[in-house]
Amino acid sequence: MRINQQELDAVVARLFGDLSAGYGGVLVSIGARLGLYKAMAGAGPLSSAELACRTGCAERYLREWLNAQVAGGYVAYHPLSRTYELTPEQALVLADDTSPVYMPNGWQVVASMWADEEKALEAFRTGKGIHWGDHDERMVCGVAAFFRNGYRASLVNEWLPALDGVVAKLREGATVADVGCGHGHSTVLMAEAFPRSRFRGFDLHEGSIATARRVAAEAGLSDRVRFDVAAADAYPGEGYDLICFFDCLHDMGRPVAAAEHARRSLAPDGSVMLIEPMAGERVEDNANPVGRLYYAASTTLCCAHAIAEQGTHVLGAQAGERGLGDVFRHAGFRHLRRVAETPFNMVLEVRR
Repeated sequence: MRINQQELDAVVARLFGDLSAGYGGVLVSIGARLGLYKAMAGAGPLSSAELACRTGCAERYLREWLNAQVAGGYVAYHPLSRTYELTPEQALVLADDTSPVYMPNGWQVVASMWADEEKALEAFRTGKGIHWGDHDERMVCGVAAFFRNGYRASLVNEWLPALDGVVAKLREGATVADVGCGHGHSTVLMAEAFPRSRFRGFDLHEGSIATARRVAAEAGLSDRVRFDVAAADAYPGEGYDLICFFDCLHDMGRPVAAAEHARRSLAPDGSVMLIEPMAGERVEDNANPVGRLYYAASTTLCCAHAIAEQGTHVLGAQAGERGLGDVFRHAGFRHLRRVAETPFNMVLEVRR
C-alpha cells in the first residue's frame, strides 16, 4: 500500500491540533473555575505576579498557565513588558459568564465524557443504552450551563416573537409546558418575561427537577412556575397554549409518542416550539466543527439515553429539519416551519 505523505502529514497535524486543544481545554476549565479570566477582564496588561496578587494563586503555576493561554490564542502577550492581557473579545468568550458566547462550561461535558468512557465502551460492545442520570454529574451541569446563555440571549427577544401570535397570548396570560426542562433555565426565563402566564416544567431526571425548583425559588417565581418529574409522553395537564422542547426531543426513545402527547395536550389553537441542534439533512452538510461536536455528544449522550429508554426511534442530535418534521407529521401535525436559527440551534414552530 502506497502512502501519500502529504495526506499523512495532514491527518497527523489535524489530530495533533485536536490533542493540543484537549490539553488546553483542561486549562480553560481551570481558568474559569479559579476566576483567572474574570480577574484579567478589563484590567489591561498584567504580569504573572500581578495576576497572582489579584487571585491568590501561586505565581509559578499562573506563569505556565498564561503561556499556554497565549499559545492557544486565548490571551494576548506583550513581549517588551512581558505582560498578558485579556482582550474584550476574549473576555466575552472566557470571562463573562452571562455572554451568549461564553464557552468554558462546555468543558464540563467533555470531562464527563472521559469519566464515562468505560460506560461508553460497554454500550458500544453490547448495544445497551446509558440513562441521562447515569453519567458523571458534570454532564448534566455542563449541558444546562452551555445552553443557558444562548437561551437568555435569544429566547424572549427573538424566538418567541417569531412564533405566530404566541407573545400576545403570553402577555395576556397563557399556560406553558416546558418538556424535558432540565435545570429549568428556559422555563424561568419565560416566566420572568411574562408575569401573567403560568409555567410547568417536566423532566424524567429527578436531580434536574430538584435543581430547577431551586432556580425558580431563587428567582422568586415558585408561585407561577412548577416543576415535576414526568415522562415526555405522560405529563399531566391539557389546554396548553405553548409546549416547548428545548434541545431534548432527539434524546427521547419515543419522540413520536412525545409529539402525540403534545398534540393531545395542546389547546385547539396552541403551538409547539421545538429547539434542536443546528443540522443539515446529510452527513456532508454537517462536516464542520458544530456538526462534529454534536455527533460526538450524540454518540455518548443523546443516542445512549434514547436507547436506554428502549427507544423505537433513535433520532440522534443531528436529525435535521426533515427528520424532526417527520416525527410531528407522524403524530398528526400538519404545519411545521423554521422560524429562527443560530450557529448552534434551529427553532421550529409546529401547529395542527
